[in-house]
Amino acid sequence: MDIYQFAIRPILFNFLKADPEWLHQQTIGSLNWLSQTSNPSAHWVNQRLQNSLCLKDPRLEQNLFGLKFPNPLGLAAGFDKDGVAANMWSSLGFGFAELGTVTFVPQPGNPRPRLFRLPLDQAALNRMGFNNSGAPAMAARLAPDQQQSAYSIPIGINLGKSKVTPLDAAAEDYLNSFRLLKHLGDYFVVNVSSPNTPGLRSLQDATMLSSILDLLQQENDSQKPIFVKIAPDLEWEAIADIITLAKDYQLAGIIATNTTISRDGLQTQIINQTGKSPQEEAGGISGAPLRHRSTEVIRFIWQQTQGQIPIIGVGGIFTAEDAWEKITAGASLIQVYTGWVYQGPMMVRQILAGLLLQLEKNQLNSITEAIGRESKIKN
Repeated sequence: MDIYQFAIRPILFNFLKADPEWLHQQTIGSLNWLSQTSNPSAHWVNQRLQNSLCLKDPRLEQNLFGLKFPNPLGLAAGFDKDGVAANMWSSLGFGFAELGTVTFVPQPGNPRPRLFRLPLDQAALNRMGFNNSGAPAMAARLAPDQQQSAYSIPIGINLGKSKVTPLDAAAEDYLNSFRLLKHLGDYFVVNVSSPNTPGLRSLQDATMLSSILDLLQQENDSQKPIFVKIAPDLEWEAIADIITLAKDYQLAGIIATNTTISRDGLQTQIINQTGKSPQEEAGGISGAPLRHRSTEVIRFIWQQTQGQIPIIGVGGIFTAEDAWEKITAGASLIQVYTGWVYQGPMMVRQILAGLLLQLEKNQLNSITEAIGRESKIKN
């Protein structure tokens, strides 16, 4: 029996009605404590977590853009904004983790409340606004870890624009963060798709985005893999323009997708914390309502590129079936956040076990053979 599903989550979500952001902060604080390997108690708990939550199998391994991934399931950006628990994500079974979003200028984010659960929809609504301690603070925190030992899984860093920076100076803002962090992350993500920073999504325009990518690649002397993260609400033509830019600037790939501003099909009528409907509240929706659209975007990118540009698929993954759907649509790697909050820490192992069953069912030898398989079969 999954104690999180049947006991812990109902108590926290339904009985105590704990504030989502407070719970998130407590979780990050606990993971930070557990990462202190010099503490015997923390080390003992860490070992127990690894034994319970990790699943290793060579069929799940991949080598992509110069990095080795022990499995395709990663933690999406937004959970560990400041890299506080960077050392812990491998102990929870993840094959990689993405820190951030981090901005060059420290910022408190939007006014609270700014994070809401929508249990009827298995979703979350957030308007956090890139709250983080800033790129200099992240650099100071990660540098000692890198000096002591390399992380056991690839660690990505998601870069955003500082709210105080004008849109016409966005490229320099991203560059300033990248300069500080370029030797501390295994890959980097240009986040131009959050709906919670005014005007940010306009940076997905081909001209604006190219100015950012141009500066970053000029600075990228270590040739770190760089991704761009896109919104699910883009028109197909705009996504095609981004694919062209990804090729022109030799990006490692595309992350599809960020949260959606769509409110279509939501069952939640009223958000208890505010007394308003989701339609009246600003912010992006993540979780199950995003599942279908994000997979559509993955499929489109795969088909447009004949699978030549790696895709990290994210949006609405709760089960092994959800993960398999995104991989066979064209995602080389997948990420979770909201699903992990709802399903609990056992989710990672359950999804990986389910993916192995799918490989056996389809007589495949590795997860690599499953990428884009849906289109391959149709052709």
